[in-house]
Amino acid sequence: MTITMTTRYGPLHIIDEPLYSFDSQDNPHRYSLEICLANGLPSSIHGIDLNHQRIMVVGAGGGRSTVHQHSALMIDDKLHLAVGDHVVCLSLDRPHRLLWSVRADAATCFGIHWNSHRSALISHGELEISRISTDGDLMWRVSGADIFTGDFRLLPDYIEAVDFNSSAYRLDYRTGKTIF
Repeated sequence: MTITMTTRYGPLHIIDEPLYSFDSQDNPHRYSLEICLANGLPSSIHGIDLNHQRIMVVGAGGGRSTVHQHSALMIDDKLHLAVGDHVVCLSLDRPHRLLWSVRADAATCFGIHWNSHRSALISHGELEISRISTDGDLMWRVSGADIFTGDFRLLPDYIEAVDFNSSAYRLDYRTGKTIF
């Protein structure tokens, strides 16, 4: 699976790279920069191609995540990427680099979402919903009674997450506290 985005730097492709091996010369694709956030072998690996140049590859631990529509987004010309149990922020300016990383979930980050009206970067994780500042600070983290495998939406007044038992959680953007 691949995500394609248009950026001011040119066409950007996020590529699922499950067979990539860090520090190996035997990979079918080579990237200029390797970022491995896992202790040991990463479970999830995503490559970044900018203007048909493979500029970096990012791996993380936790549960396996693949590339899909909520894996990446651009905020202020920076690429935000959900990979494994992490959310990372990457600079597409030269030199290409990791700006910050946050372990957003104890298991797997299913996706990241942006509410521009509230300047809220929200991680939809398997075990936790988290809000992360655009500077990479974890603002709050909330767990539920079960895993968050149901619907997930950013609504005007709250965040809605549904767990495995179909229990809906309405979370305040500012505090993460449950709204009834």
